[in-house]
Amino acid sequence: MPIVRQYNFSGELIGDFEVSSDVFEAPVHVTAMHQAVIAHLANMRVGTHDTKNRGDVRGGGRKPWRQKHTGRARAGSNRSPVWIGGGVAHGPHPRDYHQKVNRKVRRIALRSALTLKVQENNMIVVDKFRLEAPKTKEMLNFLKTADVAVKPLFVLHESNLPVAKSASNIPGAAVIHVDSVNVYDVLNHVKLIATPEAIRKLEEVFGA
Repeated sequence: MPIVRQYNFSGELIGDFEVSSDVFEAPVHVTAMHQAVIAHLANMRVGTHDTKNRGDVRGGGRKPWRQKHTGRARAGSNRSPVWIGGGVAHGPHPRDYHQKVNRKVRRIALRSALTLKVQENNMIVVDKFRLEAPKTKEMLNFLKTADVAVKPLFVLHESNLPVAKSASNIPGAAVIHVDSVNVYDVLNHVKLIATPEAIRKLEEVFGA
């Protein structure tokens, strides 16, 4: 079974932590990860952008000048896209960017992303975050001592306001619940820091 390092909140290595081969030693499927990331980014788009075409702009009903013998180019409306104040040609309009990814593909993609973290030694387990109140300094000391200070992603099994607030001022850091784990966040962050309970939850949900 794959093994990751386990630390306490003081940043001290306390041993190894075995993880499931089904989730953390799965075949790495690059295509599935790519599809999941593209869909995630697309689904984040609101799609409320809108522009006015020449039919939506007020005015423009009268021909600016006669067709011939003026020495100027022909013009049928002062709301043409080539005019200042005219409509926008081929501009964006409200649309839904949502992309669907099949459940099986999502599972394959997440297993692949988690496997990459283990293979690259970019994943650790923390037995417990001992924070009674938000303390960014203590969080930074832990990250530095455990050598996981580069864009860390905290995966928790329960809501923990002190941890969330302590990490909120750290550049590149993010805190998510294990139920919200997704391929984009796992790949977008360099270091993955999880609690033992969160690991077991991932194995339960995404295991074979």
